[in-house]
Amino acid sequence: MADRIYNVLFLCTGNSARSILAESILNKDGDGRFRAFSAGSQPKGAVHPMALKVLESFDYPTEGLRSKPWDEFALPGAPALDFVFTVCDNAAGEVCPIWPGQPMTAHWGIEDPAAVEGSEIAKKAAFAAAFRYLKNRISIFVALPINSLDRMALGTKLREIGQAEGATSPRHTAA
Repeated sequence: MADRIYNVLFLCTGNSARSILAESILNKDGDGRFRAFSAGSQPKGAVHPMALKVLESFDYPTEGLRSKPWDEFALPGAPALDFVFTVCDNAAGEVCPIWPGQPMTAHWGIEDPAAVEGSEIAKKAAFAAAFRYLKNRISIFVALPINSLDRMALGTKLREIGQAEGATSPRHTAA
């Protein structure tokens, strides 16, 4: 029997930085076992240029990345989602669309690198830190024995990943 490919959606409000980084990281590091997507509740309509620069500097794919609304993934014909992760505190507190198939959800919030003001170096450092935090979480996620964990144990592991270094708020957890 062929291994299953899991569909993962990363959500953020603007879908221009953190969720975009996560989408690219999982699509590369997921080793063909995961198909990642990203979306936002109020998408900016464009990917932040520094997100693209940081991804390229670490040799991660940027082709096809775009800022889009999360309701695209609740429409008929959208990919059936297995996991939905919020990566910003605002998105975690919003009422999400109803995702067909009851995907597993968790909050993996980190600071918004796009909100950093100052020099180009400070901005790049913020995006590099966000990249590192997301890469660490995704590395833990892809190493999970998903097929051998029951839903409750998997949910606990997913929430624990969200508390890894760089977590913005321990009080936010998705159901």
